[in-house]
Amino acid sequence: MGFIFGLFRKPDPEQRQRLELAANLELTSVFDQTKQAVVLENGEFMRHRATIEIGLAVAAAALADLYARISDAEAAMERRGPANSIRDDDRRLIETWEGDARSVQRELRDALARPPLSPVAALLKRLGEVLPIRR
Repeated sequence: MGFIFGLFRKPDPEQRQRLELAANLELTSVFDQTKQAVVLENGEFMRHRATIEIGLAVAAAALADLYARISDAEAAMERRGPANSIRDDDRRLIETWEGDARSVQRELRDALARPPLSPVAALLKRLGEVLPIRR
């Protein structure tokens, strides 16, 4: 019976607030990394990762991938040569990472702007993902 009642329960406003805080912290971290010379806070991502994976699953995989590639991008930035020159392959790696960071920012903003799904809509969506479609 609890499952049936859960279908009609409104989304938890406290959970939504935690989700918004986590996503906004990630947006700030990604913005700082792409706009200023600061180190992205891996610790903050780990702290909020579960919240984002549950509430903003559409953007979570791209965000995790972005964090996984931080060290490669930072290493490429550190390999600067004379007069701050950067090798072509390092430049591509850095520019790809920065472009992906901007894309993840947009995904997070878009996902956060969408109203939360009702439990019934979430169930139907999940069933559509799990059950095979017959034609």
